[in-house]
Amino acid sequence: MTRIKQVNRLQSQISQAIQANQQETIEPFVVAAFYHFTELLDYEAMRTPLKEFCDALKLKGTILLAKEGINSTIAGSREAIDALLAHLRSDPRLHNLEHKESYCDGIPFQKMKVRLKKEIVTLGVPDIDPRYRVGTYVAPKDWNALIADPDVIVIDTRNNYEVEFGTFKGAINPNLETFGEFPDYVQAQLSPKKHQKVAMFCTGGIRCEKASAYMLSQGFSEVYHLQGGILKYIEEVPKEESVWEGECFVFDDRISIDRV
Repeated sequence: MTRIKQVNRLQSQISQAIQANQQETIEPFVVAAFYHFTELLDYEAMRTPLKEFCDALKLKGTILLAKEGINSTIAGSREAIDALLAHLRSDPRLHNLEHKESYCDGIPFQKMKVRLKKEIVTLGVPDIDPRYRVGTYVAPKDWNALIADPDVIVIDTRNNYEVEFGTFKGAINPNLETFGEFPDYVQAQLSPKKHQKVAMFCTGGIRCEKASAYMLSQGFSEVYHLQGGILKYIEEVPKEESVWEGECFVFDDRISIDRV
């Protein structure tokens, strides 16, 4: 081997080693989505300490607080996300908080916001509380079999612009501009006698919890919803088994994702 070839080979090996080292040391940011229905009577007082905690960890995203619970999508380093989740779960009211994760090369949010709301997801119907009555949760692994049942009507509870990115094959689009229009859709288009088995889904599961609670209050007897939403489905169901079509709209700078 000539001297020039030896030098070129050595340079190539060094370049490959540097690239491999960079790939090992540069970790993707974690995007965590979570919500939990629980009574937070002191939710207003929680705002400032929680914002300061997130700022110290250099987290970005949005946390919604209301008397009925917490709802959030937030991004940061692995260590920062783990610290926030541990902090929240140290509160007995949030001990069972579940979350979903996806990853990206940069933080897909510009700021850190903690906002106070009347509802952590706005349905606009008083006395609908998923803590006391909610539809049947369906694990992602069991979702395909459920929606393949011809007796089950499958409803996408998300907004129109979200549905355009992707949905489950055969799902009904209620053509909602906002989730608050869902009760009107139910009253106009669905009947407890005609639609005895209803399955619903949304991005992370929160809208379906309220939607299923509402439908039960209207006399629908068999109401199912995808546990963890689309995000959990595409996280757990292998692509070759998935019946999801398209991408999932997300409320951050990534716009949409097809895998987590």
